[in-house]
Amino acid sequence: MNQILDAVRAGRTSLLPLLIKRLTLPERRALLPELTALRKEVRDWDWARRREHGGVASALLVAGAGCHTGAAAAAAWIGSRDLAEGGAARGSSRWAGLLAVLGDREPAWLGDVAHRLAARAVTVEDNYPLIRELIGLADCPVPTTDGFVHAWAEDMAFGGYPRSSRHLLSVALREDPRAAEMVPLLFQTAEPAATLNWYVDPQAPDHWPSALTALVREGIVERRVLVDGCVARLLRGGRPGGLKFYQVLLQRLDLTPAELREHTADWIAMTADAPSVLAGQAQQVLAGLSEAGELPAERLAEMSAGVLFRPEKKLVRAQLVLLGKALRRDREARHVLLPAVAGAFGHEDTALQERALGLIGKHLLPGDEELRTELGFQAELLSPVHRRAAAELLGAGGGDFADEQPYEEILPPAPVRSRMPDQARTLSETVELVAALSRSAAATVTEFESALDGLVRHAHHDRTALASALRPALADRWWATGDRQAEAGQIHGLELVAAAVLGCVRAYDLRPGSVPQSAGYHQNCVHSMLGAVVADRLREAAHHAVSGTLPFLLATPSWDTGSLEPRELVERLAAYGRLGVRPAPVDFAQALLRVRRDPAAAEAARALGTREGERLAAWLTTAGEPPELLRRVREPDLSLRGHWWDRDWETMRRIVIETAERPVFQSEFPQSFHGLGRPHTGNGHRCYWVPDDAAYGAVLPEDRETQAAWLLPEVTVCAALDGRGAGARLSRLAELGGPAGPAVHLAVATGLGARHPEDRLAAVDALLVLAARGELDTALLGQDVAELLRLGTVKPNRLADAARTTAATGAYATTWAVLDGALPALLAGGAGAARGAGELLAVAADCVERSGAGGPGPEGLAAVASRAGSSRLVTQARRLRAALAAAEPGAVALVS
Repeated sequence: MNQILDAVRAGRTSLLPLLIKRLTLPERRALLPELTALRKEVRDWDWARRREHGGVASALLVAGAGCHTGAAAAAAWIGSRDLAEGGAARGSSRWAGLLAVLGDREPAWLGDVAHRLAARAVTVEDNYPLIRELIGLADCPVPTTDGFVHAWAEDMAFGGYPRSSRHLLSVALREDPRAAEMVPLLFQTAEPAATLNWYVDPQAPDHWPSALTALVREGIVERRVLVDGCVARLLRGGRPGGLKFYQVLLQRLDLTPAELREHTADWIAMTADAPSVLAGQAQQVLAGLSEAGELPAERLAEMSAGVLFRPEKKLVRAQLVLLGKALRRDREARHVLLPAVAGAFGHEDTALQERALGLIGKHLLPGDEELRTELGFQAELLSPVHRRAAAELLGAGGGDFADEQPYEEILPPAPVRSRMPDQARTLSETVELVAALSRSAAATVTEFESALDGLVRHAHHDRTALASALRPALADRWWATGDRQAEAGQIHGLELVAAAVLGCVRAYDLRPGSVPQSAGYHQNCVHSMLGAVVADRLREAAHHAVSGTLPFLLATPSWDTGSLEPRELVERLAAYGRLGVRPAPVDFAQALLRVRRDPAAAEAARALGTREGERLAAWLTTAGEPPELLRRVREPDLSLRGHWWDRDWETMRRIVIETAERPVFQSEFPQSFHGLGRPHTGNGHRCYWVPDDAAYGAVLPEDRETQAAWLLPEVTVCAALDGRGAGARLSRLAELGGPAGPAVHLAVATGLGARHPEDRLAAVDALLVLAARGELDTALLGQDVAELLRLGTVKPNRLADAARTTAATGAYATTWAVLDGALPALLAGGAGAARGAGELLAVAADCVERSGAGGPGPEGLAAVASRAGSSRLVTQARRLRAALAAAEPGAVALVS
């Protein structure tokens, strides 16, 4: 045995097979503990022994594989990453050593090891050569794991491991005795093997579709295996790029009519759910079957139910053409096919609705009363203008469209604010919440404020009991281990207060004014300014949690938005007076920023007879007035030579909002608040800090205008450049307090043109919240959208998507009121060629038709509608003009 260990330590792998074969199985097992100990020793070697490490690891790999007598243990040893990555021997020499020590085992044992290695997803591709040889020795079925199949495909294509000499994929497949077993597995993996799509030229030597069709011609693989495999894989779906191989292979196989007919149900399923390109190909296959008379009317109707529900206009148009051809060939099929045609009545494109209605009018016969009644029920999905045409076509059997009620707009309900808990949390509840938030990346305003107030309350009541409960709950935090106290700047969030209670923070760092809060923060970054306020408030709370001087916090909100009711603040100040407690400066300053401005509560504040009461009264009347806002268009600075990632931002023509200085912040608030009162120009560099902390948004919950002015640059980046994520904060902004003025409306208008759908959806949500609360100025929002369209910040196609989403909630009149002011930017002066302009007009026309709005229409509409041609822009302009002309004045009612 010593000889084996000596050979391993010397890295002499070639000696091991002969030495190990002399040992009995019990002797091999007895050697394992020493090999395991050596493996642990080698794993801990430092970089200085790196060269020695490779040889020893390779020898350990071979020795351990030969000494393990259980298949599971042997596979785990061979598949270990530390031995495989550390081994210096690679290629055939590595596998030769392993095969030499394993070759004398039973075939069943070798097959078990091979299958276990194939099941290790992380290392299967590295160990593929060994697995392949073990399968050959065991003469067992091949593994079916995804990793093994992918490794086999790569080996066939590139010959990464020593095999018989070949240069073509088709030759490699023909020489492989396992090809007939492996090829079907190519269609069963979760993701296709990467090598399948690497060569797209049919003449390339490693073009898989060509090589597989050659196997079919030679009888090595059954044709049915490839056909059924491709169809099943396409039916399962996936990324379009991952499906390309299966589509090309089907084209190379050139399916016979019988094969196409056999998979009719599969083609129908693809037309309903597959990606657009694949659905179009399946639609063409079914169209061929239909024209050949091999697709019954019932199956064509089944197919139409899925296709006509899809948003792709090209597919829907093609399906209506297919239905029209089928109706011309067989008039009797109208009882089955015309209800299928009516499936297009609910499509968002009214031009397709009109085409479907025309197709029904062409094939409906005078005696089809039952059919008219059935179609009449579906006609309710049509837009109002086409509903009237349907009434004329379907007659009495088409439903009573003449008695339709005047349009009544029902907006989604406004979000309901939630009150903060009236009762303070118990000690156990507070500790549980603090422990949960210390391990969470995000917290709501309610959770954060409840936990902070609970820590201060319980520290005042009994700090020792609080510390005893916190210590086991936070024992795993880094600052809670060891004897050295951490610096206050190293601990963030609520953990700073908890650490102070536990005595894990230097008390020197918590003294008021000990660290200038403006230090380390960028004055032109609003996130840094808000962060300074939050950090200073936490430091102050930590200081008072240690001293126990504050019975509770003044700034704890009344509502989950962060707002504080003025009468509650007056009551808290009165309680402080009865207890003889002086308010903490930062806590009181935050309370002022959160209090809802109600002049009626000023008298009660003055009645307190304290300095804080006078400040609160002044804040509720005059001192709390929001800053003035100045809006202007910033021209690009073409001479800028900044960083490449800021150049597009600085050289972009955009709208900026500047906030005026608020002297009250500089004179009466702590230093950490001074940045909030400085002028903000909106011309700074792009800010890449996107905080998710709810505490930041709750610093100014009653000043939406200022927050909107600060948020506008980020929303602009989302619309004009590559930004993402600002829309979520825009949605929350609409639910806060304070006036919803020009800044809020401009931020919403910009968000409606955001690049990413989730940001546009959040802007739509903000718009609907403002509308439901009666705070939306549609004329102002329309003007903002028009200006953004002229500047190019908002693209028409993105705005059309946002407008369609808004209207789909039932807010047709609100959406039209906004678009009425925005459309002149696209129509005036012969413009409107921008991508999506016709789409935007289609949404506007739909809103007018459904809401019954009237009027002269936006400037430039008549000129565009009078143009010759049938482009989408001109067609929809005519439709909008006709809808406005046909509308009855005063038919719109708004209900929130």
